[in-house]
Amino acid sequence: MFLSVFDMFKVGIGPSSSHTMGPMVAAARFLDLMRASPFEFAGLRGSLHGSLAFTGVGHATDRATILGLAGFVPDTYDNNKAEAALAEISETHAVTPEGLPTLQFNPKTDLIFDYDNNLPGHANGMILMATDAQGDVILRQVYYSVGGGFVLTEEELAEGKATDEGDPVPFPFKSAAEMLEMAKTSGKSIAQMKRENEIARGCADSFAKGTARLWEVMNNCIERGLNTDGILPGGLNVRRRAKGIHDALLAERGMNLNAPHTINDWMSVYAMAVNEENAAGGQVVTAPTNGAAGTMPSVLRYYLDHVPGASESHIEDFLLTAAAIGGLVKYNASISGAEAGCQAEVGSASAMAAAGLCAVMGGTPEQVENAAEIALEHHLGMTCDPVAGLVQVPCIERNGLAAIKAVSAASLALRGDGEHFVPLDSVIETMRQTGHDMHEKYKETSLGGLAVNIPNC
Repeated sequence: MFLSVFDMFKVGIGPSSSHTMGPMVAAARFLDLMRASPFEFAGLRGSLHGSLAFTGVGHATDRATILGLAGFVPDTYDNNKAEAALAEISETHAVTPEGLPTLQFNPKTDLIFDYDNNLPGHANGMILMATDAQGDVILRQVYYSVGGGFVLTEEELAEGKATDEGDPVPFPFKSAAEMLEMAKTSGKSIAQMKRENEIARGCADSFAKGTARLWEVMNNCIERGLNTDGILPGGLNVRRRAKGIHDALLAERGMNLNAPHTINDWMSVYAMAVNEENAAGGQVVTAPTNGAAGTMPSVLRYYLDHVPGASESHIEDFLLTAAAIGGLVKYNASISGAEAGCQAEVGSASAMAAAGLCAVMGGTPEQVENAAEIALEHHLGMTCDPVAGLVQVPCIERNGLAAIKAVSAASLALRGDGEHFVPLDSVIETMRQTGHDMHEKYKETSLGGLAVNIPNC
């Protein structure tokens, strides 16, 4: 099994990897399908189903789909160009994607939120259709946004398609047990094995540049969040808090009366800064999703700014180790809140961050696996119930608490020798089962939990 660090960590836009980035990617794939088709197209239609329908407005799913059909993609997204394109589409009722003729598309009538018909493959389903001059559908494709910006067609999902295509890799571990056995046999760390897998599928130079860019985007996102205040969009009137907390923390530096637990506020504020940016539709890195994008950068920033002896040379090892754990969770369970609740998003992020921190602080592979296990175990059962379908409440604070749990998990693992009672594989399987049993109203539909017990205005 191989899942690249660049698949697990994607540069994209907020507020959601599954509900914003995924539909935009699906639309781009549909345009490619049209370009490869012999038919002559005149128009477009689409429908959103399941969680994409129920929380689509709050997650800007309709906006993302429209822009995707106009030719926009997450990693090169330009907000000014997007706004101009939306205005033009609203006026002309047409899109003009590159390599295709002008296509009739009225967002108000041609993109439907279908609340009544769930698609069978996944909670995040959408159908895209192309029509001829008479308005008849001549091309149709079902897409599923399965979390973290990953998109599968109906056929790919049915075939059980995994991200395991390409040349063989030297360490193809599919479970934590296999990962530990390969580490023991080879004498290599998890990061070293993961790096060799990455290089076997790519170029060492481009890999180093790519990981450097990932941290640059993550850290820039933290900085923007720490320096921006105001009200988040969406109608809940949630005020940005990261800047105010950060300013207070800076003012308190050097005071002799600071309580030791103040370090938790630093971890929280880094994470909240990222998720406030995400909620505002800013540029983030899926880690492993947008809704959980703040946890891992927070822990890495905590390491660099607050841990004695920390070195930027360890950033790549942190990302590689975290990606290895995230890949195991995705392959064996889920990183989708719509599929398994927030345990799959923030819980996975916390496990990944705990593993990365443990690794760069000198942990053995066994201690790293233990750190991930502790962090994920104590997020089991966490629901995904965003108020008004927005990635704001409880999502922003939740990332801060997940970062604190990650650091605690890494610390506990480093205090031990790697021997522990519950294997990571067992926790991942428990998370999968728990997600399967969880009621749909707690899986990113905003039909239960905080979403119905807190006024939306």
